[in-house]
Amino acid sequence: MGTDSKQYLTPEGRARLQDELTELTSVRRKEIAEALKRAIEEGDLSENFGYSETKRQQAMLEGRIQELQTLLANAVVLEASSSSSAGLGSTVQIQEAGQPVETYQIVGPAEASPRLGRISHESPLGHSLLGHHAGDNVEIQTPGGTRRITIISIG
Repeated sequence: MGTDSKQYLTPEGRARLQDELTELTSVRRKEIAEALKRAIEEGDLSENFGYSETKRQQAMLEGRIQELQTLLANAVVLEASSSSSAGLGSTVQIQEAGQPVETYQIVGPAEASPRLGRISHESPLGHSLLGHHAGDNVEIQTPGGTRRITIISIG
């Protein structure tokens, strides 16, 4: 992720990431500092697995904190749109012939989780839906081949 690239987030996604950042900086940092203190008190650090493991955890924690800070600093929060076309933040119901209706929210890559019904606007499906309206038939080029879907509704 580039340091100057926009990151599209829903208000809920931004709140989740902000909560995670708060948890990491206010709780996890203190826990790791205490664990390091205990490991240092044990003596010889060159053969102290607890110290080495805690330092590794600290490095991972600080990396995640930096990642979240950058993501939130570059966040563009998606507001609800009254547009009738699919766009970032839209919830879209689609149906492929003979298949059940599927519902997805189009989000930025940082929030994408297809299992939870959130797809990135950069994914083949998300990108193909952008700008279309309810009732449109859309062809989607995926790694598995071409899918033909109908947009049922956009919210």
